[in-house]
Amino acid sequence: MTTKVFITIDTEEDNWGDYKATVATVENILALPQLQSLFNEYGAVPTYLVNYPVARQQQSVEVLSSFLKEGVCEIGAHCHPWNTPPVEEELNARNSMMCNLDYELLIRKMNCLHKTIEDNFHIKPVVFRAGRWALNEDVARCLSELGYLVDSSMSPFVDWSDNFGPNFRDSSTHPFYFKADNICQHDKVGELLEVPPTIGFYQSNFRLCDKVVHTISNSVLSRLRLLGILDRLQLLNFHWLSPELSSGKEMIKLSKHFVKSGHNYLNMSFHSTSLLPGKSPFVRNERELILFLDKIEVFLQYATKNNFEFLPLSKAISLVERD
Repeated sequence: MTTKVFITIDTEEDNWGDYKATVATVENILALPQLQSLFNEYGAVPTYLVNYPVARQQQSVEVLSSFLKEGVCEIGAHCHPWNTPPVEEELNARNSMMCNLDYELLIRKMNCLHKTIEDNFHIKPVVFRAGRWALNEDVARCLSELGYLVDSSMSPFVDWSDNFGPNFRDSSTHPFYFKADNICQHDKVGELLEVPPTIGFYQSNFRLCDKVVHTISNSVLSRLRLLGILDRLQLLNFHWLSPELSSGKEMIKLSKHFVKSGHNYLNMSFHSTSLLPGKSPFVRNERELILFLDKIEVFLQYATKNNFEFLPLSKAISLVERD
């Protein structure tokens, strides 16, 4: 089977990490045409997962609508609860994780986001990623109720508990179906399909590697920077398929190990804010922006050379078997 590549972009406001800002600017969206031109050059079809500030402001809607009209992208949903109406909760770090909100408030926020995307982009979004990766059963119930088909919120080997979020350490690196009332259980008749971001190790035994990382991180060995030493020695290498957290060479090497281990799907992820220097911690200046775009192109070249197929995220629903 040809390796399929999804490119999922959290397309959001400029106010990185400001969980008390109910009003937000979206200047970074004006930088998307340069990125889209790069994707067009390689026939890559990104999925822009847009949140409420992006979906409601005219300038961002116009930019993304032009891509939709050309048929070169897909639009999905991405929820930041602190700037998605109605904002009735206390604004703090805990409540920035949508999994911590009461269901009744959560479904109203999700309805608002969903309707705003429908009204302004004239599409029905069917793919989703929770802001800050904060998926739980209540969020999944909202997705099911609103007719979403694909989620991409479960980050394998990552525990967000210290940030009031979920623990996805045991989540699969392969796509799987699940029911909204039990997101951790693979279920071939589940109404939702999880397509996780590509996160893992160069080494073949992912679960053993994760246990080693977890043990070191929670022991005195962490102060000795042992993980960094093991990474440099190529003995234990943990990476994301993301230009924000990995170099071009690292993304290629991770992809090779995933494909070799039987993964038919790769999912590159990053934030639109990284396209506007100083708006994310990953790209702080113009020089870093050039490097950021270069990393993306290095991966696109590799994928093209190896005849990988670029697809919008929603296509996964017709490809992943219910086994």
